[in-house]
Amino acid sequence: MSSSTSTGTTSTVNIRRAKRSRTRRAGESMFGMLLLARNIVLTLVALLLLVAGGWTSWQTAGPALTGEVRGTMRVAKCTEERCAGTFIPTTGGSSQVRKVTVAEPVSGTVGERLQVALRPGTKEVVRTGPSGALYGAVPFGGSLILAAVVVLGGMRMKRTAVTLGLLGVALVGASWALLTF
Repeated sequence: MSSSTSTGTTSTVNIRRAKRSRTRRAGESMFGMLLLARNIVLTLVALLLLVAGGWTSWQTAGPALTGEVRGTMRVAKCTEERCAGTFIPTTGGSSQVRKVTVAEPVSGTVGERLQVALRPGTKEVVRTGPSGALYGAVPFGGSLILAAVVVLGGMRMKRTAVTLGLLGVALVGASWALLTF
């Protein structure tokens, strides 16, 4: 058998790519900047919606959860939007009976007694317990649904949008169910 040896020369091939023009490179980087700016703006809009919904919800849910002046309210009369009655404090504040109002959707029937908390500095009361807290959280549920629309429509983040939307619908639905049944 004969053996042959190779000389070990290696050839390198230089592949030259066509250089893109400055205009094209600037356009591609500018398009990337526009996409980034769009995502930043839409993220800020979604966060603004969530913060505004949370802030609005806390104005009602806060006294329902941590209200200092709590008591009972006997519903005396109702209009389309508000119910009025007498408030008898059981904790905090004076033991003075006051005339107060409550939102009609959370009130019961005329003559019913409700566990409520007085909103500081007003003659309005909010229901305490799970029903009051969930009713107060309805604006936050709505903001979750709106943020889901922004995230899906503008940012194309389907899973995140579906999660936000389902959380919002669950919050609003739980509030409705607790106040209805």
